[in-house]
Amino acid sequence: MDNIDIALLILRFGAGIPIIAHGINHGRSLEGTANWFAKVGFKAPHLNAFISSAMEITVGLALIAGLLTPVAAAGLAATMFVAFWSIHRFAGYFVFHRPDEGYEYVATLAVIALALAIMGPGSASVDAALGLDETLSGAIGAGIFGAGILAAVGQLATFWRKPVKEETKT
Repeated sequence: MDNIDIALLILRFGAGIPIIAHGINHGRSLEGTANWFAKVGFKAPHLNAFISSAMEITVGLALIAGLLTPVAAAGLAATMFVAFWSIHRFAGYFVFHRPDEGYEYVATLAVIALALAIMGPGSASVDAALGLDETLSGAIGAGIFGAGILAAVGQLATFWRKPVKEETKT
């Protein structure tokens, strides 16, 4: 294993661990997560809460294992794009802008996902053991990544509408 393989392994863990944690956190209280999804403008909030939790856990595990890495990276990017578009873009770049938080975190994970989709998982991966690492990387990986973004756009078009803020009466 060379330096690039070690760096790719670090990137896979660095992206996989926090997204698994998000999925577990969402899944611990699906009712609360569904209520939050409804509050931020998602139709079918229970479905979206379940899919979000399951997707984040699955994507994180696949990234860590290096299993179908461009597909997992596309799933991570899709999740980050939905989060960016529906929540974080309204708060600006920096994550410390409360209450909505900026998009620096979701942008960083999306960039890591794109790099992994293009570079592949490295030699310490299930993909390499199956001989898929070189087949799925490069332009193919970038294309799969792009398909993930299109899936995110489809999810947003189907399920999300910017919530209308209620006016306060004085």
